[in-house]
Amino acid sequence: MEDKLQIYNTLTRRVEKFVPNEPGKVAMYTCGPTVYHFAHIGNLRSYLMEDILEKTLRYIGYDVKRVMNITDVGHLSSDADTGEDKMIAGAKREHKTVMEIAKFYTDAFFEDCRKLNIKTPDVVEPATNCIDEFIHMIEVLLEKGYAYRAGENVYFDTSKLKEYYVLTNHSEESLLEGVRDDVDVDLNKKNKNDFVLWFTKSKFEDQALKWDSPWGVGYPGWHIECSCISMKHLGEYMDIHCGGVDNIFPHHTNEIAQSESYLGHKWCNYWFHVHHLNDKSGKMSKSKGAFLTVSVLEENGYDPLVYRLFCEQSHYRKPLEFSYEVMDQVKSAYEKLRRRISGLSAEGEVDAEAFARYRGEFEDALCSDLNTASAITVLYDMLKADISEATKRALAASFDEVLGLSLTEPLPETAGGADDELTAWVEEMITKRAEAKKAKDFATADAIRAELLARGVQIKDTREGVVWELVSQN
Repeated sequence: MEDKLQIYNTLTRRVEKFVPNEPGKVAMYTCGPTVYHFAHIGNLRSYLMEDILEKTLRYIGYDVKRVMNITDVGHLSSDADTGEDKMIAGAKREHKTVMEIAKFYTDAFFEDCRKLNIKTPDVVEPATNCIDEFIHMIEVLLEKGYAYRAGENVYFDTSKLKEYYVLTNHSEESLLEGVRDDVDVDLNKKNKNDFVLWFTKSKFEDQALKWDSPWGVGYPGWHIECSCISMKHLGEYMDIHCGGVDNIFPHHTNEIAQSESYLGHKWCNYWFHVHHLNDKSGKMSKSKGAFLTVSVLEENGYDPLVYRLFCEQSHYRKPLEFSYEVMDQVKSAYEKLRRRISGLSAEGEVDAEAFARYRGEFEDALCSDLNTASAITVLYDMLKADISEATKRALAASFDEVLGLSLTEPLPETAGGADDELTAWVEEMITKRAEAKKAKDFATADAIRAELLARGVQIKDTREGVVWELVSQN
C-alpha cells in the first residue's frame, strides 16, 4: 500500500500528502457531541464527512483506530468558559437529571448516525469516565508551570507558549469575534485567552456533577477532555484530529496548547475540519430555536441517505446551503440511482480489468482531498459504461464501502407500492427491452413498453438508466 492520500491540513494551511506516524496504521480522533439536545443536520455534516474520511482510509488499505468523546460535562454555553453548563441547561429544560439527558441524547445521536450510515467509532468514551485522567494532566501542567490557580479555579497560562495560534493566521482580536455565543470577561484570568482546566464548587454551587480534586470539589473544563481521552486510547502521537471549523478556535487551539505542554513534543500531525451547513438565514445553530434534525427530514418525506448524498455532492471545505428545493432534486436523483443499481444482474463474471480501472478512478477522486463529488461522477460514468451488469454491480458495492448510500441493498419500499413479485417481473421486462433495443428490434421493445403500461407501469429512459413507477389505470 502506498501513501497516496492528499488532504488539506489546517495546521499547515495547505493540501499535503498524508503520511501516518506508523506505516499502514492511522490513529484518528473525532470531537464528539455535547449530548444536551438532538444533533441538527449541520452538526451531522461534520460527522458524515469524518465518516467518509475514515472509510476512505480503510478503503485504500489503512488499519484505522478511531476514537470519539461524548461531552456529558464541562461544555459551557460560551466558548469563553462562562455561562451555564450545557448539560445542566438541558436537564432544566426537560426536568430530568443530567445523566438521563446524557443517555437519551447519546442514544438519539447514534440513532441518527445509524440512519445516515455513519460508522460508530472504534472507541466512544464519555467525559465523565475520565475524571482521574483529567486531574492527572492538570497536576502535571501545574508542576511544569503551564497552569495556575486563581479564584479557586485552575487555568492554562497561554503566555507561557512560544506560539498559541498554531491553527490560525488571525490576530487575537479577530479570533475573539469568531467565538461562538456571548463572551463574558473572567477577571480571574491573567491573559484573556487563558482557559479553565478545572472549575471549583465555589464558582458553581448548583453544578450537578462534581468530583473531589486537589483544588476543591468541582468539574473539568471542556477542552481538557479531548486531550486526555485521545491519549488514553491512542497514545502520545496522533495522526488525524477531526472536527467542524467552529472547533478550530478556541477548542482545538486549546487542545494543542495543553497537550503539547503536557507531553513536551508535537501531538497531532493533521487537522481535518468540515465547513458549516447554512440555510438561507445563515449558519445552522441550536440557539436559534427550531432546528433541522434527521427526524424532521424524515417527517418531510426524505430518506436520511438523501441528505448523505446531498453532502457528498459538495466538498467538505466549502460552505453548503440547505434548501428543500435542492433536497427534492437530490431525492429524485437518489431514487433513480437506487433503482438503476437494483436492476443490475449479479449473474456472470466480473471483468477484473474494468473493475480495477474504475476502482482506481474512484480512489483517485477520494485521494484528491476527499473529492466526493468527483467520486460520485465516477460512479455515474461506470454505470453508463459498456461493461457487464455483474461488473457494474460489483463496483457499486465496492464504492458504497465509502459512499455509504446502501446502493446494492434492497429498496426499503418497492417502487410506487409494488409488491416483490411485480417488481421482479418489471425488472425482467426492462432487461428484455434493453436486449431488444440493443438488437435493434424496436418493435419488440415498443411491445414490452406497451405491456408494462397495460399493467400500470410507466418507464422512462434517463442518462442513469431506466426508471419506473406505478401509474393510475383509471
